[in-house]
Amino acid sequence: MRVSVLGLGYVGCVSAACLASLGHEVIGVDVNQVKVDMVNDGKAPVVEERIGELVAEVVRTGALRATTDVREAIMGSEVSLICVGTPSEPNGSLCTTYLERVTEEIGAAVAERGGRQTVVFRSTMLPGTCLNLLVPILEKYAGGTAGVDFGVAVNPEFLREGTSVRDFFDPPKTVIGELDAASGDVVAALYGGLPGEVFRVPVPAAEAIKYADNAFHGLKIGFANELGAVCQALGVDSHQVMDVFLADRKLNISPAYLRPGFAFGGSCLPKDLRSLVHAAQRADVSVPILAHVLPSNADHLQRAVDLVERTGKRKVGLFGLSFKPGTDDLRESPLVELAERLFGKGYDLRIHDANVSLSRLLGANREYIETRLPHLGQLLADSVDEVLAHAEVCLVGTKDPAVLAALPHGEGPVLIDLIRLPDAEARRAEPGYMGLAW
Repeated sequence: MRVSVLGLGYVGCVSAACLASLGHEVIGVDVNQVKVDMVNDGKAPVVEERIGELVAEVVRTGALRATTDVREAIMGSEVSLICVGTPSEPNGSLCTTYLERVTEEIGAAVAERGGRQTVVFRSTMLPGTCLNLLVPILEKYAGGTAGVDFGVAVNPEFLREGTSVRDFFDPPKTVIGELDAASGDVVAALYGGLPGEVFRVPVPAAEAIKYADNAFHGLKIGFANELGAVCQALGVDSHQVMDVFLADRKLNISPAYLRPGFAFGGSCLPKDLRSLVHAAQRADVSVPILAHVLPSNADHLQRAVDLVERTGKRKVGLFGLSFKPGTDDLRESPLVELAERLFGKGYDLRIHDANVSLSRLLGANREYIETRLPHLGQLLADSVDEVLAHAEVCLVGTKDPAVLAALPHGEGPVLIDLIRLPDAEARRAEPGYMGLAW
């Protein structure tokens, strides 16, 4: 394919050279004449493992050349990869100036060129940037309709500086945010033959995936460093601790706990987080990530309360009360906390949990509920139907088959989904459905 790559920084230079080595005919574009001259001389404008010899080889064979002229590049290509920078503004917001400027130039050149051009945004940008900002610019300057007269896609990169050439040829995944299937087909063909799973998703999802990756990577590093500092203060070998931690592929290094849902609770996580943060404070070790896990959890629980308040209705039903399905353990259950907040705000509340009976609660479990929700007896309902008959708003915090089977579609109470119901996708089109974090 004939490809233009706009922006010859780390991402653009590596993308251009690697695509050329795959057999594509590539034109690199940059406003910096020095970078353009270096590429045309067979030299890489960035320092990176393997990139020097790769650029030299593809320039020698004529597979890669560079120019400062966007129009020339568009005229000589059918696919354009935009790899310009998106730095932070002083207030932390995303600077889209370079993206907007190059999009205008591409649009004008597409209008002159004719034929279908596929414009692929590889720059990191927040969800909504492509469809709400860049596509309108393209349509204005190109004089056509995106997805009809020209293609648009978002193709985030997952290249690490220092190993970016290796990462290009052995990617962890390839993500294609496609405005239309034809645009996605073009991008998929660019990387034909490379390993790794290919995900073709809506454009905003592709934009968000890059942020999910980088936020999690930063979180992992911060977590490891904070835990290391606490271990050091307590005289423990942090690397030994993390070696064992990393060996757990069932719960720790796995998909476990990484699906958006309701707040966590129970007799272990809150207690142990409090204890660890307290130990860090006593040792005079700052642990801002660990210290904010419980406040973050409390804020997530409050989102459910806010959704109820937003409905303006007062009769509320809650399905689920124990901290984990299939048990009657109410200690530090987030659903108990939710019920307590709603009851405290004066909502007319009814609760059903098939595993919870006030007469069967014993010991610490009973003591906890008597302290936190002493009116539980008058709030518990014997059946699902009793709650549905009462409620104008139903919060679903359990996947009990009896509850799922009884939940109405269409007409009925507002459903606030705390767990992502199995049929959540279908329900999202219904006016009475509200998802907590989806």
